[in-house]
Amino acid sequence: MDHNYHLKARDYQMKEMEIALLESDSDDEIEILSIIAMEEERLKRERASTSRRGSIVGRKVIKRDYLQGKERLFRDYFADSPVFPPHLFGRRLLAVNEKRGFPRMLGSIDCMHWKWKNCPTAWKGQYTGHSREPTLILEAVASYDRWIWHAFFGLPGSHNDINVLEHSSIFTELAQGRAPPVNYSINGHDYTMGYYLADGIYPQWSTFVKTISAPLEAKKKHFARVQEACRKDVECAFGILQARFSIVRGPARFWDEATLNDIMKACIILHNMIIEDERDPNGVQQDDDYEQVPESIPTLVSREPTIEVQNFIQSHIRIRDRETHSQLQVDLVEHLWQLHG
Repeated sequence: MDHNYHLKARDYQMKEMEIALLESDSDDEIEILSIIAMEEERLKRERASTSRRGSIVGRKVIKRDYLQGKERLFRDYFADSPVFPPHLFGRRLLAVNEKRGFPRMLGSIDCMHWKWKNCPTAWKGQYTGHSREPTLILEAVASYDRWIWHAFFGLPGSHNDINVLEHSSIFTELAQGRAPPVNYSINGHDYTMGYYLADGIYPQWSTFVKTISAPLEAKKKHFARVQEACRKDVECAFGILQARFSIVRGPARFWDEATLNDIMKACIILHNMIIEDERDPNGVQQDDDYEQVPESIPTLVSREPTIEVQNFIQSHIRIRDRETHSQLQVDLVEHLWQLHG
């Protein structure tokens, strides 16, 4: 307001000087008139520059309705009855993976290290691993479209993937009997748990399908090629996450570990929102004949803690069953070879 007032006052003074000089005809006064005209032109340019704030000349201004966008985001994902409930993602995920040759496959799992530049000196030994620099580990499961639907972040970089798996909550619901039922049959054998594609460092559990190192037979070579191609979904998700958000691509510059945890979670949420926004609506129809997965699994309250503990132990034994792991791999080798024709 004060700046505009001074501009108007100066403009008024220039007008008075111009009127006074028009009454005389001397050469000096004509020169002064030309100077006044140049000054008026400068004032016009200055007035035009001050009236335009926050934008660049020639750039189109798009009015974004932030309030409506916030409400739409809440309705789609966070409301009590969201537009995209979890069971819809489960149906779409299982159907697409079955078409890729892996029935009831839940995704691919792997770990990523994020360099911690400002790690406290007293903690550097604890957070330094094979990279010789302090890092924080992100364990993630990604689907075929690079959607990250499981993330476990914050363990020191001195851990390997097996140590991270032992601390992770990826099998918590399965061990507690609260996971959706997954029943399927491959090559004449029945299975009751989904599985993840993993690399060679992961253990031989019934919930992991790993590649075959140095395969000799044609069918095993084909299985290894398809498994390794599908397993790279999570690696591609890591690359896209770092390409989109430079804050997780470069070294972490914060001191507080909780702040880094919030940053990583926020970037993963935004990454998934972008994936959802770019997803082809004509890709997979939601009215296909999928196996019906209930939206909520009923939880039975047990009055016998001993039985509950026994069930929990049995679930852990089934998850870590090496024989089921080997049998599932053999069945998938035959299944993919039959699809290959």
